[in-house]
Amino acid sequence: MRMSDIVAQYIIQMLEETGGNAEIQRNELAQTLGCVPSQINYVLASRFTPEQGYIVESRRGGGGYIRITRIHLDANLAIMHVVNSIGKSLDYGVARIMLQNMVQQSLISKEAANLMHSAVSERAYADIPREYRDNLRAHVFKNMLLTLI
Repeated sequence: MRMSDIVAQYIIQMLEETGGNAEIQRNELAQTLGCVPSQINYVLASRFTPEQGYIVESRRGGGGYIRITRIHLDANLAIMHVVNSIGKSLDYGVARIMLQNMVQQSLISKEAANLMHSAVSERAYADIPREYRDNLRAHVFKNMLLTLI
């Protein structure tokens, strides 16, 4: 398992245990998980965004903290936020993370996520020239999400 996955899983577990609100010390968390603080920043910036259903607040300084709050939106509205957050291109890694987050938030079923995963996987685009893959993946992913609304 990659360090970013471990960090994300740890934060998600904290959120579940605290009812959707967690306050962390970046350096302490990095030390606990055996990583560098910049990896915590990367995970927060890539996996805990408003589009994925989270608000992240931080206060710097000696007593600084990072507060993460899971926001609860109507499922259709949340899916529309995801659709609107996707630009003209979407790489496979980001699509995979979005699917994981939507399943964790019960926005889509595991079965729907598995089907969408197959439709946006690198294998599905193997015969498509590389320069077109991410654009096509974004188009397919958005349209599949819109059918769920």
